This record gives sequence, C-alpha cells and structure tokens, in this order.
Amino acid sequence: MPLSTEESPAMHGITALDLARIQFGFTVSFHILFPAITIGLASYLAVLEGFWLRTKNPVYKTLFHFWVKIFAINFGMGVVSGLVMAYQFGTNWSFFSEFAGGVTGPLLTYEVLTAFFLEAGFLGVMLFGWNRVGPGLHFLSTILVAVGTLISTTWILASNSWMQTPQGYEVVNGRVVPTDWLAVIFNPSFPYRLAHMSIAAFLSTALFVAAAGAWLLLRGKSEVASRKMLSMAMWMVLIVAPIQAFVGDAHGLNTLKYQPAKIAAMEGHWDTAPKGDKDGFPLIVFGIPDMDKEVTKYAIEIPRLGSLILTHSLDGQIKGLKDFPKADRPNSTVIFFTFRAMVALGVLMILFGVAGVLLRRNGALFRNRIFLRFAVVMGPTGLIALLAGWLTTEIGRQPWVVYGLLRTTDAVSRHDVGPIAVSLAAFVVVYFLLFGAGIRYMLKLVNKGPDGGAHGDVTPGHIPVPPQPAPMGGMAPALAGVATTRAAGGGATTAHLSNR
Repeated sequence: MPLSTEESPAMHGITALDLARIQFGFTVSFHILFPAITIGLASYLAVLEGFWLRTKNPVYKTLFHFWVKIFAINFGMGVVSGLVMAYQFGTNWSFFSEFAGGVTGPLLTYEVLTAFFLEAGFLGVMLFGWNRVGPGLHFLSTILVAVGTLISTTWILASNSWMQTPQGYEVVNGRVVPTDWLAVIFNPSFPYRLAHMSIAAFLSTALFVAAAGAWLLLRGKSEVASRKMLSMAMWMVLIVAPIQAFVGDAHGLNTLKYQPAKIAAMEGHWDTAPKGDKDGFPLIVFGIPDMDKEVTKYAIEIPRLGSLILTHSLDGQIKGLKDFPKADRPNSTVIFFTFRAMVALGVLMILFGVAGVLLRRNGALFRNRIFLRFAVVMGPTGLIALLAGWLTTEIGRQPWVVYGLLRTTDAVSRHDVGPIAVSLAAFVVVYFLLFGAGIRYMLKLVNKGPDGGAHGDVTPGHIPVPPQPAPMGGMAPALAGVATTRAAGGGATTAHLSNR
C-alpha cells in the first residue's frame, strides 16, 4: 500500500513526498525548455530550407546552417534531460506507475514507435547529409524531423491530458484498465492543451530567433542574415501571439468545466455568490491569497471582468474555493501568481508584435536601437511564460496526480528522506554544470552569428559538440552517445507531479 502523508518519513519537517515533488519539479522545469525550442526550431529549419530550394537566396541557406547547429545542441540536451524524467516514475513514483501504467505506458510506447523511429531515421540525414544526399531527400528529412517533434508532443500531451481529465478507463483491483483508447487519447482537455503547448513552442522559438537577430544587429554582425531572421520571427510573433490568447481562453473554459477548483484558485476566488446574483464577480488583478484565512488580501479588483473572461457573461458565476473540501483545494498562493505572470507576458508579446509592424511600416524595424534592445529582453519571455503555464496547470491539479482518482500522497514510493535528498542535491549540481555548459555554448554560437558574414555559408554537415564540464568525467561520452538514441520530446513530460 502507498504511504499516507502521516506515514511519509520526515526530517526537519520535510517529508520524502516534499523532496520527490521538488526533484520532479526541478528536473521537469529544466527538461521542458529544450523540447519547446526543439519543436519550434525543427519547423523553422524546414521553412528555411524550403525557401532556399524555392528562391536559391543564399541567406536562407546561411540561416539553415546557423540554426541547425543550435538545434543539434538543444536536441541533445532535451534527450538527456528527458531520460532522467522517465527513470523517476520507477524510483520516486512507483505507485503512480503501478496504478496508471496501463494507460501511460502504452502512450509512451506509441511515442517511441512513431516519433522516435521517425526522428532517429531522418535526424542524421538532416544534420550530416547536406552534401551526401540530393536536395529533395534532405528537405524531406528536415520535414520529417519537424513532423516527428510534433508527433512526440501529441503523445506526451495525450498522456498528460489524460491525467488532467481521465476517461475511457475502469479501475480493476486498484489499477487503471483502458476500455476505450480513443476516449483515453482524445480526452476532454487534450485538444486544448496540445494546441496551447504547440503554439507556446513556436512562440518561444520566434522570440528566441528575434532576440538573436536583434542582438547581432546591435553588434553590427551578419546584417543581411540578421535582418532576415528578425523579420521572419516578428511576423511569427505577430500572427501566433494573438492566436495563443484565443486558444488560452478556450483552454480556460475547458478547465472551468472539468477542474473548477483549479480556476477558483487561479482567480483567488473564495466565495460563490448566491443564486440570482446579477453583479457577476470581479477580476482580481493583484492580491495575496491566504489559504488558512480563506481570503485574498490586498485585492485590487475590476468589477465583473472575471465573469466576462471566464463565463463570457457580465453576470456569470463560478464556484469559490470554499465550496471545495480543504483537502481538495489547489495552492492558490502559488498559481495565482504563476497564472498572472503567464498572462502578463502574453499581453506583452502581442504588444511586441504590434510594435514590430508599426516600425516595419516606418522602415525602422532594423534601425531602432530601443526596439532592438527590447527584442533582446523579450528573448527568454516565451520560455518563462511556458514554465509559468506548466506550473499553473500542474500545481493546480494538486492534490491529485490523476485527477479525481489518485492523490499525490498515494503515488510516491516508499523512501526515506536521506536518499532523495542526496539525489536531489546531485541533480542540482549536475544539471547546472552540464546544461549550464550547453546553454552557454548555444549562446556563444548565437553571439558569433552566421558564419561567413552576410551571405557566406558554414561548412555543410558540421555539427559542433558542446564542451562537457570537467566534473562529469567519464560520463560525458556516455551521455553524448545516449543523446543520439532518444527523441527530443523526452517521454518523461508525461506526469508533472511537482507541487513546489
């Protein structure tokens, strides 16, 4: 039987459950950044190569060879961090695996059989085959790698969405048994979450590319190529950021239907208005939710706007947190702020895209240094918003691992605090050394700019290997080898168990 909260070993008030959550939250937060950029860059590379084949404009070829190097490094780091996630299901969350493995196991297998084999079959051709295969086959390989990243995203989101809105199952002898695979895969939240995550990946990549182009323009490097990458990225931001807002609204309505406690916690909304109340409920722009006193302190409110956003009606009502048992309430203190951070950054992205159009009309997009500096600052905002969104949706699912079926306290393995504390400390040190070196190397490549100046080409097929930090010692070659054997999506984003 799984441990209860009272039975979970503790040290200085910290339980094994707390540390397992922190460890999963830490590792998955690192991991999700790399697949997001991988998904976006794979499609961007396909667009660049397609434009090169159609126009023969050398700038597209230059940009392809520039970004494929960054893609390769990012891909490898996504692979390694994803493998770590998968192992935690067995080490720290064995009761989750025992309970829900009948659903999550096959879904991850489908990801391997589709996305992994597709990417593994054509990734090498894309990275090393520029002068070894014909242009048509190389372009097809790039397209298939991009498609593979999206297929991987689909299976991962199907698994994670089932944990949010489970259906198509029976519980037999304490284990989930699938009864309808179409219902399992196409569960109620899956379409919204798949669209939201995919668009977030494209938007994060566009902001990253725009920041790179702006940085190089500020430094006077590779002007023609830098202008092209900034221009393409700004069109992407302009189109995708507003679409993301509409998708997010639809996702919110779906969450209100299936996880109303999460919405109440996100809004810091405690009291349900009496029936017949026509005043609606306000949007709390800022406040500090107090879970013990059941109130949102220092609330700054806009009357009726909460009703308009969540119910599309000025007098609509939703349940307050007080209508849910205390044991079933998500931590409003956390997700109240993570949700607002995501929304605020989303609004800023829309304004950023509009500013780009206005400057483009005036011919100042590539010359306005204030805008270029702003573009550099906006570079990481897509990933920050993505992390804030995942924290909101996953912490908002608590106290459930599988919503309404399995609590997080019942999913954790039987461990003492000591081993988990040691492994968590090791993860923190290794992750900052290994992935810190990789990220630093990617930024170094960006700072260098496309090789050959404005129109020159890099050496076709040359994929650099980032320097490995000394403390990894003999593990570095092994990790480099592993990086070529697993799809970038990494199977482990399936179950975000973090509540920290």
